[in-house]
Amino acid sequence: MRYVIVCVVIGSAGGFNNNLRKEVFEKFNVKSSKLPAHFTIKAPFEYDKNIEELEDLIKDFCSKYDAKPYSIDGYDHFDNRVIYMKVNMSNEGKMMHDDLIDRMEKIDYIEFDKNDGRDKTFHITIASKKLRSIYNDVWNYVNSYPCQFECLFDNISIYRWQNNTWELYRKFNI
Repeated sequence: MRYVIVCVVIGSAGGFNNNLRKEVFEKFNVKSSKLPAHFTIKAPFEYDKNIEELEDLIKDFCSKYDAKPYSIDGYDHFDNRVIYMKVNMSNEGKMMHDDLIDRMEKIDYIEFDKNDGRDKTFHITIASKKLRSIYNDVWNYVNSYPCQFECLFDNISIYRWQNNTWELYRKFNI
């Protein structure tokens, strides 16, 4: 079974991202993730047994923390491959995130790399598939929209790949 662990972005920032991704798809035929607006905590991984240990760890973790703030301020990109909303994680949010990574690393089927571990670039993707050839057009279009939000790192959500899409498996509120 394939899983991914994310923080779903709710409220006006989440709605903005979901709507902008839809517009970019309709106007440019550029796709993004099948997940709702989010930043990734653990990139997709495969595991065919019970993930109860992971669920218990996240549940316990969420009971020990309060939601932490972060802001979104404008856009950035990874070369001409990905356009995203820039996440400025607060120091408190980064410390909470890193504690979660430290705990999750102790589970034998969870492995982090530079793109999803402690030193990741927090971001909320807008466009990531079929982008290279029309990158400049999409970049200019996206930048025509102001993008500033105050948000909370207030959930840890596990999605499972089923029926050719990501389906919410379990959501834990912080």
